Amino acid sequence: MSEEVILEEYKDDQWPDGGTEKQPRGLMTLFFSEMWERFCYYGMRTLLTLFLVKSLMKGDAEASLIYGAYTSLVYAAPILGGKMADKFLGYRYAVMLGAVLMAIGEFIILGGTEHMLMIGMGALIVGNGYFKANISTIVGKLYKDNDPRRDSGFTIFYIGINIGALLATTIVAYVGETYGFEYGFGLAGLGMLSGLFIFWAGRDNYAAAEGLEITAAGKAKMLGPLNGVQVVSLGSLLLIPACYFLIQQNTWMTYLLLALFGLVIYTLLNAGLKEDKELGVKIWFDRMVALIILMLINISFWA
Repeated sequence: MSEEVILEEYKDDQWPDGGTEKQPRGLMTLFFSEMWERFCYYGMRTLLTLFLVKSLMKGDAEASLIYGAYTSLVYAAPILGGKMADKFLGYRYAVMLGAVLMAIGEFIILGGTEHMLMIGMGALIVGNGYFKANISTIVGKLYKDNDPRRDSGFTIFYIGINIGALLATTIVAYVGETYGFEYGFGLAGLGMLSGLFIFWAGRDNYAAAEGLEITAAGKAKMLGPLNGVQVVSLGSLLLIPACYFLIQQNTWMTYLLLALFGLVIYTLLNAGLKEDKELGVKIWFDRMVALIILMLINISFWA
């Protein structure tokens, strides 16, 4: 269907999401929520190595290993966060759980000790896995298939990401260096709370998105009196010490990430084969191969 036909179908305030011809009204709510989450994440990253070296007296090599282990786990966590949201939590609860964990993580770091830092980093890793994977999904769900606004909507959304990162690397870095690391981490935590407030207060704006609510499996009893959402939420807390251990034993990270990447490749190719078998065509497998190639190029570029 051409863009002209779609635009003809939906005039002004008659779009299915309740927005205008320009963009769904929920986009800006998600824009600012994500902007503040990136402010929190990049604010912490900006100060992490300096804090390790200047406050915890780590050597440059050890600080780099800890930083690398932390960022690796942050980028791996959304795989689990997205899966849990699809199966149990729903996108809205997953984003809110992630925001709460990230804010708590920042405030735990204010304890100033190495143990508090590692616990806080664990909470940030798990929280990022829930938040990052699912807020982008909600943005996509604001649009119907073939909606010509989708590409420009994601462009606007990513502008918010870049603004948050820019503010973090300037404001948080300045506050941390000038007034003390605890003020920088605290400011990053307040940024995350701001994002959480915007996301909750503007929930009616993105209510048209599909998959927001807790799933049937999430509401069903899973472990004694606990339902799926409660089990996953409590299990998420147990992942924090697991992240603590992996950051401490950072020499294992290379093997862990290789195994994880192998699992991702297998999952993608298997999903492509299943979809092609159901449709009786050979389309999705080729798309998955192309996606894997792009992933390898992206990894090589950022490495």
